[in-house]
Amino acid sequence: MKSPRIALSLVLILTASTSFAESDAQKSFATVKSFAGSWQGKASNGMVVKDSFRLTSNGSAVMSELSGHEDMISMFHLDGNRLLMTHYCSAGNQPRMKATASSDGKTVTFDFVDATNLASPQDAHMHHVVYTIDGDHLSEDWYLVKDGKDVHEHFDLQRQKSV
Repeated sequence: MKSPRIALSLVLILTASTSFAESDAQKSFATVKSFAGSWQGKASNGMVVKDSFRLTSNGSAVMSELSGHEDMISMFHLDGNRLLMTHYCSAGNQPRMKATASSDGKTVTFDFVDATNLASPQDAHMHHVVYTIDGDHLSEDWYLVKDGKDVHEHFDLQRQKSV
């Protein structure tokens, strides 16, 4: 009689503890949320760039507006047990990428899942993005596929203090 009760108790405890554990997607989303604010810096070619992150939709999404290099919007949101990014590219397509978290919680990597308005996988599109935060420093590494080759762009940004 005691064995089924003990087994049931263990199952309930394990179920409760896993429901309170934060998933990797939730941890990655928390990291992306920590980007909220204005950032300014330089692209690989020395051009001044700005990136502004803001929480929207009652905190269920984050919007990034990248300007200076090319004006582009990216949206981040949870989809079940994964963090997705939809990038509204100046190329006119909208790649969706899925996040992978680093063990240190400072880096969030996004890899291509699919895209709208992309006629062929060989057409130019973003397929990989890496965000790394260290205090008030944010680096963004963007990888575009163009003519079957990777084109890399690096942004080195500093958080702007609000006045």
